[in-house]
Amino acid sequence: MSDQSYGQTFSRWRAGCPTAWQAYTHHAFVEGLGDGTLPRAAFIHYLIQDYVFLVHFARAWSLAVVKAETLAEMKTCAATVDALVNHEMALHVATCAAEGIDEQTLFTATEEFENLAYTRYVMDAGLQGDFLDLMAALAPCCFGYGEIGLRLETSAVKDTPYRDWITTYADNDYQTVMSNVGRMIDQAVVRRLGERPFSAARWPHLQDRFTTATRLEAAFWDMGLKGA
Repeated sequence: MSDQSYGQTFSRWRAGCPTAWQAYTHHAFVEGLGDGTLPRAAFIHYLIQDYVFLVHFARAWSLAVVKAETLAEMKTCAATVDALVNHEMALHVATCAAEGIDEQTLFTATEEFENLAYTRYVMDAGLQGDFLDLMAALAPCCFGYGEIGLRLETSAVKDTPYRDWITTYADNDYQTVMSNVGRMIDQAVVRRLGERPFSAARWPHLQDRFTTATRLEAAFWDMGLKGA
């Protein structure tokens, strides 16, 4: 599945920040997942912080339900909340439980500064902006993990201890959710900006939202490596 499967809007946003996107999706943390060299302590530190991140991420997608203008938008955003809360977070709980870390400990973990910066940026985009502002801030995490999962599914070494993480984002369930989100964003952009959205006056602002969130994703990997 190529990035085009996530929609034209994402493809345009991705192409608008190639350096930042490369730094995010090919970060040393990511490559360590694939070749199995990532220190376990760094991975667990990341998982704990990512659990906290996903709590806020789910709240942001819940805000998207409020910001939505159509029933179709509401359904897609609500389905994404379900995927986050009832499926993706389960990986973190199971992996950390094997390390002796229970879910209550995850939920009450102290947030690292990189986590605070990223989650509050996303929430601020939704609270101060509109539906498109929120989608531009949410998109890098959603589609970036899908892209990373697909790449590592085929390129990772067979005995990497992080195979379960890779499979979570490469499998059909996650990819289907992301394809649905991509179609929804394409429709939302046309609905609000017209048939030529990439020429709209607002487009550079939305690109900046996406680019900033992408840079914050790379910083999140940096934070993970500090746990080694």
